[in-house]
Amino acid sequence: MTLYALLYALHVIAAMLWVGGMFFAWMVLRPAVVAVLQAPERLRLWSEVFRRFFVWVWVAVLILPITGIGLWHLRFAGLAGAPRYVHIMAGLYLVMLALFLRIQLLQLPSLNRAIAAEQWPAAGGVLGGIRRLVGVNLLIGLLVVALAAARPVF
Repeated sequence: MTLYALLYALHVIAAMLWVGGMFFAWMVLRPAVVAVLQAPERLRLWSEVFRRFFVWVWVAVLILPITGIGLWHLRFAGLAGAPRYVHIMAGLYLVMLALFLRIQLLQLPSLNRAIAAEQWPAAGGVLGGIRRLVGVNLLIGLLVVALAAARPVF
């Protein structure tokens, strides 16, 4: 396996884990949890889901720029030679990273504090904010995947 193929495979897997995880959480897990669990159990479950999923997001957050920069250099001899869609993908990664960091560093601690204090309405409000940001990140992630697949010329 060439270095390019290894970097490309790691890059795609990292993106798939992050975007696929958000899709699963948004489209499958959330509706099932709402249908089955009451607020306290639902909120505790989401806290645990985030704790476990965000470990994998951190892996993706680290792998994506490392492999992306490697791919720029191997395929395009640096960022200056990369097509515009690659620049857009890199910029959208930064937006996704900023949204993830907002959730991880600001909202998740608030959610966990509200759960620990059994302040269920407050915890529900924080979870709603997290859900909206995850939804935005999911849409951006799907756009990045579409750009990577289409490789548009503009």
